[in-house]
Amino acid sequence: MDEKLRILLCEDDENLGMLLREYLQAKGYSAELFPDGEAGYKAFLKNKYDLCVLDVMMPKKDGFTLAQEIRQANTEIPIIFLTAKTLKEDILEGFKIGADDYITKPFSMEELTFRIEAILRRVRGKRNRESNMYKIGRFTFDTQKQILSIGDKQTKLTTKESELLGLLCAHANEILQRDFALKTIWIDDNYFNARSMDVYITKLRKHLKDDDSIEIINIHGKGYKLITPDQD
Repeated sequence: MDEKLRILLCEDDENLGMLLREYLQAKGYSAELFPDGEAGYKAFLKNKYDLCVLDVMMPKKDGFTLAQEIRQANTEIPIIFLTAKTLKEDILEGFKIGADDYITKPFSMEELTFRIEAILRRVRGKRNRESNMYKIGRFTFDTQKQILSIGDKQTKLTTKESELLGLLCAHANEILQRDFALKTIWIDDNYFNARSMDVYITKLRKHLKDDDSIEIINIHGKGYKLITPDQD
């Protein structure tokens, strides 16, 4: 990373917090640790951060309350929740507040960095995509009109097809994490939604079959990768 991205890290478990901070710093991020939501919010108001990682269960101010206050001040900054809670209601509450991702404890440090990198790539891609157009091999994909074009042939995609292809394009030639895609498009990464996503991947492969330089491959245990020639 040319410029260190600043992460606001709020975690009341001192040992876990220090471990997370050290790991993120080793990965090239600038991570600032705070032990409760109140201290985290004061720091947020004073400093500029690129991403927030918030524990849900914290003293003085919990992660949900903190996220709501952060969202009132900044609607764009990505937020990841860390929690021991696995109840569907709590996860949905987090997404309603405006969370970009939700990681349940215990988790691996590698998983956290994968999630952070995926979110930051998506944010950068959104900022750079003023025309809402992607070039995929010989195809052109208009995300706004949901139209996939090659030569004179145009295919109108469904909303789910368009959202999934958009995520694949934003992560072209990189792994699109399966659970990240499910939570982004389907909100819940349960078994039935996972099967539904598999069906949509099959549909997208058929839509893209007219260009054999393009491929959507399965990455076992992780997700999918859109293989496409680099565009000048």
